[in-house]
Amino acid sequence: MWFLFSILTALAWGGADLFYKKGSDSNDKYSHLKIVVIVGLVMGLHATGYMLYKDIDFKPFDMVEYLPVSFFYIASMTIGYVGLRYLELSISSPVQNSSGAITAILLFIFFQQDIDWIHILGVIIITSGVMGIAIVEKQEEHKIMRLNRVEVDKKYQLSFMAITFPIIYALLDGAGTFADGIYLDELKLMSEDVALLAYEYTFFICAVITFIYLKAFKKIPFNVFKERDKTCAAILETTGQFFYVYAMSAYAIIAAPLIASYSIFSVILSRIFLKEKLTAKHYMVIAIVMIGIILLGVADEL
Repeated sequence: MWFLFSILTALAWGGADLFYKKGSDSNDKYSHLKIVVIVGLVMGLHATGYMLYKDIDFKPFDMVEYLPVSFFYIASMTIGYVGLRYLELSISSPVQNSSGAITAILLFIFFQQDIDWIHILGVIIITSGVMGIAIVEKQEEHKIMRLNRVEVDKKYQLSFMAITFPIIYALLDGAGTFADGIYLDELKLMSEDVALLAYEYTFFICAVITFIYLKAFKKIPFNVFKERDKTCAAILETTGQFFYVYAMSAYAIIAAPLIASYSIFSVILSRIFLKEKLTAKHYMVIAIVMIGIILLGVADEL
């Protein structure tokens, strides 16, 4: 089932990425914090409903125990939301999308893994495709800018922050996923349900603190009920997180790179809903990733 859960996670997060892009305002320096608020609120609501529905024995200390994982995830996501403000200038980064590969390498180094050649080949193909789609997106962006004679301020193209954002995201997300693999797959420190609730309630607390900061200290006008795109992104983000913990608990070293292919689904969904055309390069990279996904699916059945 890890394969199905990984695919569902990638689809959900690919959809979330689409709405993150639509809901981000490059002129609003608090846009990333508003996304944190809405995502946290949705996760808090889901956690409460899920806990009551399944009658899960959840204790506040579980959040403390899972805090190292939650910290890396929430920090990386916030960094990612900041980067969305510069989306027109940096779209996707090969470095940022390599976090799944970082996780797989860390798990392979620190824990003995039983992996056959089909799984290894599939991971290599998917990771290459994920990095490839980021490069293609960047090239297409530059082409459109040249055709429209758009002059881009060099500070956005070459600034220290522009280069650092994707690196920080990849490192934090890779570390978080590595820690998750330890908690859920290698050492089985807690159940998937408890881990999910711990993460979502931690995110909810961060959302409440952020909301108070925006409204009470910064006096920023912010109505969560009018942020449709951000809300859709938050719902899909939470849906993906639900499937994610089950995928990671079953086969973390392979699930992590597979889930990282959500950027491919994001590109496809963006083209469908934003009525943009895919180039031959896009189709080639998507085909490469699909081959990798099929290989992992076949290996899961063997």
